[in-house]
This record gives sequence, C-alpha cells and structure tokens, in this order.
Amino acid sequence: MLWPSTTTARTRTMRVLLQISLLAICLVGLAHSFNGEMVEQDCPVDCHCHYFRINWVTDCSESNLTAIPHEGLSHNVYVLDMNGNNIEQVEPFPKDIKLRRLQLAHNRLTDLTVESFAGLTYLLDADFSYNQITRVDPEAFRDSPGLITLELQHNSLENIEGHFLNCRPLLFLDISTCGIRHLNPEFFRNTTNLNRLDLSQNPLGRIEPGPFDYLISLEYLKLSACNLTSISSNAFAHLENLRELELEDNDLNSLHWTAVLAPLVRLEHLNIRKNGITNLPGDAFAKNLYLRQLNLADNELQHLNVGSTLGHNLHSLHSLDLSNCNLQDRLSEEAFRNASKLRVLNLSGNPMFAADLTAVLRHLPKLHKLSLSNCSLRRLPEAFENLEHLVELDVSHNPLSDAFVRLLNPLKSLEYLDMSYCNLGYVGNNTFILMTELKKLIMSGNMLHTLEHGLFTNLTKLESLELNDCGLKNPIDPDVFGDRVYTHIIELKLSKNPLVIPDNGPLLPKQLSGLERLDLSHCDISRLNENIFSHTRNLTHLNLSSNKITGTDRLIFIKKLRGLEHLDLSNNNLTTINPRVFQANPRLLTINLIGNPFVCNCSLVEMWDWALNVKDDLDVLVGSQPLQFTTGAAKLRKILSCSYHPETYSRFLEQRPFVRKGDLTPNRTWAKYIRESVCGRKSL
Repeated sequence: MLWPSTTTARTRTMRVLLQISLLAICLVGLAHSFNGEMVEQDCPVDCHCHYFRINWVTDCSESNLTAIPHEGLSHNVYVLDMNGNNIEQVEPFPKDIKLRRLQLAHNRLTDLTVESFAGLTYLLDADFSYNQITRVDPEAFRDSPGLITLELQHNSLENIEGHFLNCRPLLFLDISTCGIRHLNPEFFRNTTNLNRLDLSQNPLGRIEPGPFDYLISLEYLKLSACNLTSISSNAFAHLENLRELELEDNDLNSLHWTAVLAPLVRLEHLNIRKNGITNLPGDAFAKNLYLRQLNLADNELQHLNVGSTLGHNLHSLHSLDLSNCNLQDRLSEEAFRNASKLRVLNLSGNPMFAADLTAVLRHLPKLHKLSLSNCSLRRLPEAFENLEHLVELDVSHNPLSDAFVRLLNPLKSLEYLDMSYCNLGYVGNNTFILMTELKKLIMSGNMLHTLEHGLFTNLTKLESLELNDCGLKNPIDPDVFGDRVYTHIIELKLSKNPLVIPDNGPLLPKQLSGLERLDLSHCDISRLNENIFSHTRNLTHLNLSSNKITGTDRLIFIKKLRGLEHLDLSNNNLTTINPRVFQANPRLLTINLIGNPFVCNCSLVEMWDWALNVKDDLDVLVGSQPLQFTTGAAKLRKILSCSYHPETYSRFLEQRPFVRKGDLTPNRTWAKYIRESVCGRKSL
C-alpha cells in the first residue's frame, strides 16, 4: 500500500515515452521513398550527413562555424550536431523543420530566447552544455510540447528569480555545474513532471524548504558536490516518491540525518559518500525501510557503531559500502548479525584485523560480493568456509606476500578473484585447486616473472586472466595448464609487461587457442612477426595501443586473424594506412587509429572509401564521426586527424579559390580532409 503514487508517476512517464515513440514511428515514412529506399536529404556544405538507422543526422561539429547553416539543412533532419563550434547566437530555424535532437554543446551561447526556438514543435532533446549561458527565457521552449530532456550543465546561470522554465512535459533536467547559489521557492513551479534532476556541483551551500515542494513525481535527485553544509528538515517533505538520492562530496557532518531522511519513505538508494561525517545516530535510517543500497564511503566514521546504526534498522539492505571510512574501533561479532539480506559488502581502505573479520563474516553466509582491498591485511580471515555463496572477492593491495594460499581453498563458488598488487612473488600450484567455478582471475602488479607448473589446471571455467604489469618476459608457459590440451580462456591481458617478442613463431601456447580478446598495450612493441598469433587465430578483439608500431609493413600478422572484429592501433607511430592491410579480415567492425601522426594523403581517402563503400559503415573507423544519442557523454570526443605535409599544404592553399577560417591550419579531421581532397581526380 506504500507505492501507489510512485506507480502513478512511473505510469505517467511511460505514457509520455510511448506517445513520443508512436510519433517517431509515424514520421518514419518521411525518410523513405515510395519503394522503401532511403531518400538522400539535403546537407549543408560544411557538414557531414548520414543516416543513423532510419534517422537523418547532420553533423556540423567542430567545424569553426559561427552560425547554424540553415542553407542546405534538410527539414527532415532528426539530429543536428553543432557541438564544438563558435556559435554565439541561434537564429530562428526554418518553418516546418522536424528536428528532434539539437546538440549545441561547447559553443559560445550567452542566452536562450523564445525567438531562437520558435516553431520547433518536434523537439525532444536539447543539449546546451558547456556554453556561457547566463540567462534562459522561461518561455524559450513554449513551442516544444514534447521536450523531455534538457542539458544545461557547465554554464553560468547563477541567480534565477522566480520559476526557471515553463516546460511541464520536461522529465530530465541537468543544470549541474552552473554556478547556482540559491534555489528560490518558485524555481521548479512550472516543471512539475520532472523525474530526474541533476543539481550537482552548484555552490548551493544550504537547502531551504520550498524549492522541491512541486516535484512530487521526482524519483532521482543528484546534489553531489554542492558545498552543502545544511539541509532543512523539511526540504524533502514532499519527495515521498524519491527512490535515489545522491549527496556525495559535501560537508554535512552536523546534519540531523534522522529528520532529513524521514519523509523519504520509498528511498532505495542513498549515497552520502565523502561528507565529513564522524557519527551517525542509531535511528538515522529508521524510516527508510526500503533502503537497499547505502554508500557511506570516504567519511571519518572512526567510531561508528555498525551494529546499532545499520544492523538493527536496515533489514532490507542488500549493499553496503563502508570503504575508506578510517574505522578504528574493532568490528564486534554482532556488527552484521541482523543484516540477513546483505549481499554486497565493501570494507576496502579500512585497517582490518583478520581475526575480527573471521568472527563478523560468519554471520553473513549469503554474502555474494566482498571487498577487502587495501586493508593492511597480512593474512586473510579464516571464514571463507562459511561463505558458500561468495562469487566475488577482492583482496588486492594488501601485503599478503605468499602466506594466504590455504585460506582461499574453501571458495568453491567463487567466480571473480582479484589478488593484484599483493607483493606476491610466488603462487603455489594448489592455490586454485578447488575453484572450479572461477571465471575471472586478476593477478596484475605482482612480480611473478614465472608461473608454476599446473597452476591453472583445475580452472576449467576460467574465461578472463589479467597479468598486467607482472614483469613477464615470456607471457604464458604451456606448463601452467598441466596436461590439458586447451582452456576456455577467452580474454587475456598482458599490458605493461616487458615482453620479448619472438622473431618467428607464436607468442602464446596452443592451450590458448580459444582466446578471443588479447591486450598487448603498453608493451613497447615495434613489430610482430607474421605467425605471432598462429596458435590464437580465433581472436576477435586485439589491443595493440600505445606501442611503437610504425608502418603497414609491421601489420602483416593481421591477415592470419580472419575472425578479427575489433582492432586497436591507437597511439602508435603510424603515418599512413591502407585498406589492403585488412583484405583478409572480412569481419572487422571497428579499427581504432586515433592518436597516430597521420599525414594527410590519398591512402586515408582509400581507407574512408573502404569503410563507406566496402564495409558500408563509417563507424568502422573509430573517431570518423560522432557517437549518436549519447546524453551526458563527453561532448568533444577524440577523432581521427591528420596533418598536411608542408609542401603539399602550400600547393593546397594555392589551389583554393578562397580561404576559409578552417583552412588556416594544416591539421585536419579525416572527415574534413576527405571533403576537400581531390584524390583520384587530381594529384595534390
């Protein structure tokens, strides 16, 4: 009986989203001709246009534009990406434009006016983050009855009098990092349907009663890093439907937590990490009976009475994070006696004693995940025989040396084990003898140099093995698998090892013939022989980033990997590339070439044409065009670029009838270079 209003809010949200989906379906026909084929739409001169699924996308990002290019802009455009330009003002859009998503992040806008967005009746999402906006006209989006997402983070809104925006359909609003110092009582008066609100990183200082009283449908509220020192006991009085509250990184050490949290009767997730909290009253969470996830990490809870504050009140608690709380009082055996539903426990970063943990963990037989990283443990607790359901264990960054092998043996259900950076120089071959369910093993950061004979013999379900930064020169000796002919390992990480690459023959043993993912990044590799992967021909993902590979002649090994789907060659020393290198790789889906010192030449045009015409997907070239529909993601992304050779660049400028601002640098994105290139018609 406690959930009817929340159900109503969710139903309302789903109804709006369904209406929007139906609208989009009804408009699909605009992108097709009568015979069902995609119709090529108009595209501005300085932009790159393409279909994303059935939607026409116009990408004018990072093109040094000072205005939205209305000339050539299709009225059927679905996404208009103007991110990363120099636009100071938005001129009114053409009539009847059917724009759904407008991206104007990283520009120079100073205000949003109703005149700029008049007539955008189809607009669903708008992104104006990372501008210089100081004023938003409350009526700016009065012509956009379907607007549900608005991003304004990283602007300078500061003081706002009265209501912020007249936009009742709005569901998601991000006004984080906007310099807002005060929320007046009328701030959200006309955005009453908000479901998600992000106010993080505004210097609010205090939360007074009133601003949130209109947001009865709000389910997710973020107030992280707001310099908060005080929250009124009545501030959240009307937020009975709130399910998630983020308050991390503030200074709420003297807050009356019991009174502030009492109205939030449906709260399921609470994050009060890093608030300088030194003490919590025993009834702090007395009214939050549905609380399932609680994050108290990075507070100074030296003398927290875990049993009285947490164990007796939070019977529904599934996940508890007490990491880095500087817990000084030794945990009593009763600490978690009543936390019968606890499945996830993080105690990392606290000084712990193995004996105390042995007593405490005996009361948590249903525990699934346990983190004891960086706890200054010199030995592990002798309680693992009781944790028959434990599937994840992190004991990394403890000075265990080699004295804990025997204690791990009872963990027969374990699927994930992180024992990285534990000062291990030796791991006995009976360490994992009973861990037949183990799927992921992390041993990185231990100077192992060599691995014992038969070490992985019984790991019949092991899928992922991480041996980064282990000082390995010879990566994997066949003997570690005992007499087994093959393994089920599909992922192997060997990054940051001083590997000795053979001049001839394979790098890895045939026992790894099932390997699909291999990480050899940061290994100082300059070349790999043709048969280097002859025992691991099933690779689908290969990471060779941040090495010293210089030319296409050093990529001869690729032709043996006919099943390769994803190749990372970023941050090497390639100056050119040619699609002929990948003739034997028909399944390639992505090639990451970002961060190489490419010279703008016709080989790059061939690569572009290969992706476009042979692979029929420009996204094969990572960084060739922006990711679509990535709300909240980084607006300026790493992209493929090249630089003209000085002589070629001089001739290029001489051939231009007029020079644009964007031509004044020899650096180009691949997309821009392709547009201006005359390769195949006239040599530069």
